[in-house]
Amino acid sequence: MNLRNARLCFLVPLTALVLTACTKQEEAPVPVIPPTELAATDTPPPVYPPEAECNSEGGTTVLRVTIEKDGVPSRVSQAQGSGNAALDKAALEAVQTWKFRAATRNGKPVSHTITVPVTFPPVLEKPTRCFAQGSPG
Repeated sequence: MNLRNARLCFLVPLTALVLTACTKQEEAPVPVIPPTELAATDTPPPVYPPEAECNSEGGTTVLRVTIEKDGVPSRVSQAQGSGNAALDKAALEAVQTWKFRAATRNGKPVSHTITVPVTFPPVLEKPTRCFAQGSPG
């Protein structure tokens, strides 16, 4: 064996050792947990303001709502008004009490911001109280 062949014999095993050391051991795959979307669980309708109801006023208030990891709204703000301050206030008050199932990512709950339209349809038949002496409308 000449010197040139001796070097090759030495380098080949060394290269195999380096390649083995650089090869990553395969880890067990981490299970992928599919995300879930935010879901409303308890959303009672807002109380129709008596004066607006008696005057057959209606409208839609659009709210921006941040739902926290526990499913409770933390911030509720008006994104678009209905044109009636009493309706807008009733919508804000109602949505602050709503409950949700939080969205999840990789199995963990996450906060999420959504827009929520709250519609007050104009009342077609006024309640009897609207005709009582001294009542609104």
